[in-house]
Amino acid sequence: MDFKIVTKKILDAFRAAEVRYSLIGGFALGVWEAGRSTVDMDFLVHRDDLDKIGKIMAGLGYECKYKTENVSQYVSSLKIFGEIDFIHAFRKASLEMLGRAKEKEIFNGEMKIRVLCPEDLIGLKLQAMRNNPSREQTDRADIEALVSLHREKLDWELLEEYFKLFEMEDSFKKLRNK
Repeated sequence: MDFKIVTKKILDAFRAAEVRYSLIGGFALGVWEAGRSTVDMDFLVHRDDLDKIGKIMAGLGYECKYKTENVSQYVSSLKIFGEIDFIHAFRKASLEMLGRAKEKEIFNGEMKIRVLCPEDLIGLKLQAMRNNPSREQTDRADIEALVSLHREKLDWELLEEYFKLFEMEDSFKKLRNK
């Protein structure tokens, strides 16, 4: 996937259609300087914008391969455009995440993108670990990288809520005391 080309096309279309979105996943980690390799793009999007997103993605040559109430996945037959996954925000917590998203510069200031704050990225990582324990090692490393880089600016009360939500209070205590 050519992240620069895809990001420009997606962001231009999202802005034109007024899609409420935020970058998540591995690319978002990189925006917060906790980079790791990734092969796709992931977004949190407002559920009410799914029709707009479907039209945008089809217009860019993507095919919807999977869609549920919670997620959708679009894939291009062209390797340069790759795969883009969407988590649908409609519950209170995910809508609040969208509201807290920050606009950040990417590609040396060539573009700006809305990205979840580190606390919310950590919350999604905790959910992913709970849903798929085989992801624990990678997700825990991502969490520790975000905490290491942003420890002094983190909202520790929000983080504690996420750890409690997923019954991981001991992990929170260890992380907080590091």
